[in-house]
Amino acid sequence: MKKILKKNFRDKRGTIIDIFINQPKDHCTLVTFNKNAVRGNHFHKKSTQYSFVISGKLKMLSAKVNKKGKPIGKIKKDIIKGNSLITHKPRHAHAFKALTKSSLLAFVDGVRGGKNYEKDTYRLRKKLI
Repeated sequence: MKKILKKNFRDKRGTIIDIFINQPKDHCTLVTFNKNAVRGNHFHKKSTQYSFVISGKLKMLSAKVNKKGKPIGKIKKDIIKGNSLITHKPRHAHAFKALTKSSLLAFVDGVRGGKNYEKDTYRLRKKLI
């Protein structure tokens, strides 16, 4: 699910945009992309990941997958730009390709940070991108 976030407040100093309200997350990480870099090509069995695009332009492919990581139904394609918030539910594979230099914040409900980074990350045998 993709959502463009609205500005909560704006004045001569700048802008305030709420990314989440009343939803604490277990982990947050900054991900940067050089142009043409590909990231993702994985899914989570238990965790929900939220990707907030700070800057740039990304091509995103996503698909619901079965227990073995094979896509079920159509693979969805989107172009994602700054201030977009994407929700990746459990068993929804996702992959990004940077069309320009880009950055995003990845927030996770579930195991994902530090030494546990790969505990609920399942790489796709057949990549989306």
